[in-house]
Amino acid sequence: DAGRQQEAYEFYDKALETYPKNIDLLYARAMVSEGLGHVQWLERDLKAVLAIEPDNATALNALGYTLADNSMKLDEALEYIKRALSLRPDDPAILDSMGWVLYRQGRYEDAEKYLHKAYRTMEDAEIASHLGEVLWARGQHEAAKEMVTKALKSSPDDDRLLQLKARFSQ
Repeated sequence: DAGRQQEAYEFYDKALETYPKNIDLLYARAMVSEGLGHVQWLERDLKAVLAIEPDNATALNALGYTLADNSMKLDEALEYIKRALSLRPDDPAILDSMGWVLYRQGRYEDAEKYLHKAYRTMEDAEIASHLGEVLWARGQHEAAKEMVTKALKSSPDDDRLLQLKARFSQ
């Protein structure tokens, strides 16, 4: 809930006064910032992590994905995700992010390749929802519906999947 997230943000903020270059604290505050709806704070903290540790694939991916997911700075998002992917080429979370940013750029065929690879590596609800979006955008409506139906079997309460199911049924 928002109250607990605000408390967590204040905790990390206070801890960072004492340990301003602590990567774990910066990353944690960034994630809480996103939950509070402050993408610009997330961006600030993840860029601080990358200033200290430029090859931090987790921070590169989180920053790239968040920028892509919020439809801002897609070219910048792509660069962060490319760097993350060069460090961890088989990481399903990074493959998912690459597929998602390519989707946001309208590069559906390229997006599908990355998302299929991510989903083969890890059958995750978020990856499935992204792949479903891409399949639908490419006109593969039955495949998109099947992807969402299959993913809902293991994640029946996932909001993204439920929204896609409703949208695909119209």
